[in-house]
Amino acid sequence: MNLRNLSQAAVMVMLSPLALLAQAPAPGSIHGHVQNAAGVAQAGEIKLSTDRTSDEKNRKYQYTFPVSASGDYTGTGIAPGKYILFFVLNGKTVDYVDNVEIKSGVDLAQNDDMTREEFLKNMTPEQRKQIEDFKKQNAATMAANKTVGNLNTLLTQARDNEKAGKYDDAVSEMQQATTQKPDEAILWLELGNSQVGAKKYDDAVTSFQKAADLNASAKKPNAAIPGSAFNNMGQAYAKLNKPQDALAAYDKAAQAEPAKAGVYYFNEAVVLYNSGAHTESATAADKAIAADPTKADAYYIKGQSLIDKATIDSKTQKMQAPAGCLEAYLKYLELAPTGAHAEDVKGIVSAFDEKQVAAFKSNSKKK
Repeated sequence: MNLRNLSQAAVMVMLSPLALLAQAPAPGSIHGHVQNAAGVAQAGEIKLSTDRTSDEKNRKYQYTFPVSASGDYTGTGIAPGKYILFFVLNGKTVDYVDNVEIKSGVDLAQNDDMTREEFLKNMTPEQRKQIEDFKKQNAATMAANKTVGNLNTLLTQARDNEKAGKYDDAVSEMQQATTQKPDEAILWLELGNSQVGAKKYDDAVTSFQKAADLNASAKKPNAAIPGSAFNNMGQAYAKLNKPQDALAAYDKAAQAEPAKAGVYYFNEAVVLYNSGAHTESATAADKAIAADPTKADAYYIKGQSLIDKATIDSKTQKMQAPAGCLEAYLKYLELAPTGAHAEDVKGIVSAFDEKQVAAFKSNSKKK
């Protein structure tokens, strides 16, 4: 062999290992979805094995990948080759798929669908009956969930339309909702709200009463529903110029939801005041104050209700406050010194006899 041949041989020897390294295959990957015999996504584990001879206890697995609660799994870094794919739950093999081939650089989609006939035919009659019973129950649940989803969508759309001032659209949506599920109190409450916005006050009264009645017959009544229903019914009656009916509704609201009685009695006082029944509005304001002594506006409406009973002192030409009026105004200023009515109240108080105001303030400090 001459030197030239020796040189070529050396080059071949040097290149051979590099050529072998270049031929090593890239790993593959796998992904898929697992659903059980009832057609429901199933969590567990996916295991890949080339072991075809050992029993389950001694079987060796080359790869294990978790299956999520949604039934999905992903596995990477898998050496190319043919495997048996096992679905394992709580350490026990539930199903398998044979001849799963992983190719170099390829992501294989491989589902495990246990609703296939091949899997079902190996189940006992009792197991198959259990699956069929579950499917029926699940179908009913899915139908109920679909109805709930539709109702939630209608409710959300109606509330959005109410905010946008599209009350007729909101009424239409809530009528659809109450037709789909006429025994749901909250839907009738929202229908009544949209009807008030659309100025359909008589219809609103009917809807609010329906909401209250349904809640009363519920297994677990919710005090907030009749509270809101009767409160908003009071608003509807006020718009219909039926103050006495409005008052009865507000009283029912306070009785149904005592925690918010201060709000409901205040609304009652406003309706009475706006109707010109000032003596009665002062009484309602007292009820609001008794329920919530920190509600500043209740003192304001009380003062406004009593102010028309003020007299003028013939000597000083100053107003003399009737009983409870000055006290209410000053309490309002104490609770809301920068409130919406603060400047008006200050002006009214300044019109009273200074001695009466000073004497009252002095007595208040002593208390």
